Amino acid sequence: METFIGIMIPFLGTTLGAACVFFMKKSLGDLVQRSLVGFAAGVMVAASIWSLLIPAIEQSEGMGKLSFLPAFIGFWVGVLFLLLLDRLIPHLHVGSDQAEGPKSRLGRTTMMVLAVTLHNIPEGMAVGVMYAGFLAGNAQITAASALVLSLGIAIQNFPEGAIISMPLRAEGESKGKAFLGGVLSGVVEPIGAVLTILAAQLVIPALPYLLSFAAGAMLYVVVEELIPEMSQGRHSNLGTVFFAVGFSVMMTLDVALG
Repeated sequence: METFIGIMIPFLGTTLGAACVFFMKKSLGDLVQRSLVGFAAGVMVAASIWSLLIPAIEQSEGMGKLSFLPAFIGFWVGVLFLLLLDRLIPHLHVGSDQAEGPKSRLGRTTMMVLAVTLHNIPEGMAVGVMYAGFLAGNAQITAASALVLSLGIAIQNFPEGAIISMPLRAEGESKGKAFLGGVLSGVVEPIGAVLTILAAQLVIPALPYLLSFAAGAMLYVVVEELIPEMSQGRHSNLGTVFFAVGFSVMMTLDVALG
């Protein structure tokens, strides 16, 4: 039950954020959206370092000077995996008029949901691999550290849910459909978490590789999507400030409670 709750917490964050469409009459302003994206990026970077990469290296200490190798390999596989998905899946980033990936007849709404779903995949995997380590009795991964990562991702998923549902509403969708779009974008997280737990249980020695894989995938999303979004237009420094806020919040949670 503890594990089930943990993997559902990020999805709850997305759902609550998407529910903002029922209470807010106007779409999110550019400054608000840029601030929320910057905050989410900061959380993801801090989580990638303290929750994923550092534990991956610590779990490979028996390799001596090569203890970095599993983290290095997993990190790059994660980056290349997201690069592949980016090329194979048609998607449209919020605020953009040009779709990415292969040409498709999918509607704008569908492609906007797919764009957010893409970067929710590594977040679900990150939660899953942490709980896989906890279930396997790994000394470096406790119930508290796994829960902290779930809470951190849930915190940054809240604005992400709003960032997808509010523009969908502005595109002309009903409030119900806009909410559903936001919710659907987060469904991949608990699914990815469960699949990762199952995979890790089969190959426990692969845990350092899976931890760093999730980190590489998350950092790809931050650099390829979130940082450009938070830096465009006037007052781009606001996104940077909220990036620092998100980073420090996640770092504090992980070090103090993990």
